Amino acid sequence: MIILGLNAFHADSSACLVRDGQLVAAAEEERFRRIKHWAGFPTAAIAYCLAEAGVSLREVDHVAINQDSRANQLKKAAYVVGQRPDLGLVLGRLKNRRARTQIPELLAKAFPGGAPRAEFHAVEHHLAHLSSAFDVSPFDAAVVVSVDGFGDFASTAWGVGRGDDLQIEGRIYFPHSLGLFYQALTQHLGFPHYGDEYKVMGLAPYGQPRRLDEMRKIVRLAPGGSFELDLAYFRHHRERTPYQWDGGAPVFADLFSEALEDLLGPRRRPDEPIEDRHRDIARSVQAMYEEAFFNLIAPLQAASGLTNLALAGGCAANSVANGKVRRLTKFERVYVQAAAGDAGGALGAAFQVWRKLGGRRGFVMDHALWGPGFSDHELASVLGARSAEIAAGGCRIRRATEQAALCRETAAAVADGKVVGWFQGRMEWGPRALGARSIVCDPRRADMKQILNAKIKRRESFRPFAPSVLDRAVGDWFEEDDDVPFMTQVFQIREEKRPLIPAVTHVDGSGRLQTVHRAANPRYYALIEAFEALTGTPMVLNTSFNENEPVVCRPEEALDCFLRTRMDLLVLGDHIVERLPAAADAVLAKV
Repeated sequence: MIILGLNAFHADSSACLVRDGQLVAAAEEERFRRIKHWAGFPTAAIAYCLAEAGVSLREVDHVAINQDSRANQLKKAAYVVGQRPDLGLVLGRLKNRRARTQIPELLAKAFPGGAPRAEFHAVEHHLAHLSSAFDVSPFDAAVVVSVDGFGDFASTAWGVGRGDDLQIEGRIYFPHSLGLFYQALTQHLGFPHYGDEYKVMGLAPYGQPRRLDEMRKIVRLAPGGSFELDLAYFRHHRERTPYQWDGGAPVFADLFSEALEDLLGPRRRPDEPIEDRHRDIARSVQAMYEEAFFNLIAPLQAASGLTNLALAGGCAANSVANGKVRRLTKFERVYVQAAAGDAGGALGAAFQVWRKLGGRRGFVMDHALWGPGFSDHELASVLGARSAEIAAGGCRIRRATEQAALCRETAAAVADGKVVGWFQGRMEWGPRALGARSIVCDPRRADMKQILNAKIKRRESFRPFAPSVLDRAVGDWFEEDDDVPFMTQVFQIREEKRPLIPAVTHVDGSGRLQTVHRAANPRYYALIEAFEALTGTPMVLNTSFNENEPVVCRPEEALDCFLRTRMDLLVLGDHIVERLPAAADAVLAKV
């Protein structure tokens, strides 16, 4: 049985393909379109998934879509009758609904060869999220929670998964949403783009929760885990807030009202400096989210008696809160799959249909390498075709004879303070670079953050970089010891270790780690082992291979990024592109 899963006409549009209950391929459309968080119909991601599986669209048995306009109809009707929202708000929702009903026709148009013979399945948004969390987890039983902005008129859903059964036990409906709260406050702090919430999370440790009392006016908690927004501070419930989902980057209008500025002070404009009051608001936003999150999940643990927690939805990207679960609740294990946000809805929709049709759970996502990969011949061809350009840039190309030598040489370059582009195997699924499309550096250098921002990233100075850690060494370096393969949890670094790895230690002593397993990514593991042999440090600094763009997908994009930045070394499969010292000085002089 072949199932194509889709997240379409939404941010982070994506596709995945599941064959007989096993994931074969998964990718976000942004990696092919080269526009962050691309929203629309994911034709390029679909084409990749079909090619990776070696099938045509006509061979697909089922298409699963992570949205069901029929879900929660009574709640929708009651809201419209009771609240009488702006007509534009209602019409906008209907437009989105019509777009999704056109998916069969769009598939037929994009992939000529006859109309698809597949059966189409609409899966409720949060059920797809819950399935994406539980059905690919290592747990036989778990509490499962989805928290995000909105989908199918709900913002939050929870339930319990046991074996092949997953049931939703409760929801929180529009207009109340923790995801929308965080997004609105992110806009107020001067970060206007879709997905900028991680900037607020990174800024928060630099402030104090001095505005928490005001936050508790905005978000009110209820016994038993529920919450509601004070809607006076928001616009989304009463008027249409213009947004763009179709064929480009998602664009939103302001979600907050003037009352929020009366409460917290004037919004920060994106070009204005960040002041202490902004840092305090960021810290208070994060603290409020954590209060609401733990108010939600602690009763679920008590009621179920289960100690496993699987998370999904956009708010599952809040790695700071995720990393505190074991400390603040009786949950013992936490699983967040690699694409927990809306892209992962494609995965959850596919696995929900698999189980609905009688399939059994048997797949565990223990790595994220589900995107395109390239053969040695393809990599060599790219370098050969552009050899003159590479030479003109003052770089030379070499080829390693075997993996051990490649990893030793790369580790030595990292230990020497060089910035290394690492392009290996299949691309990662989800927002994080996890050792396939990564930039790798020395975590021991206190100046590495400044070096990276000067040479490549050119991003806000408060944003931290992450450590990739050998799985066997986590307990030696962090106060928690758990498996975090997808960089979805923040742990406290042991106090005595913090001075040893300042480049990956955040201001509050934490680090957003990735645990690296030999079986999941043997070459990346070997690189970190080689670095450990040289330095005694079983980790490297890992950041995404990009420069203000989606993470690179193809070797051409990796080479472009290398040549236009001040990266020192590009390791492309077995091939090494090295910037010679004179060329590096010339690039520096131009900056």
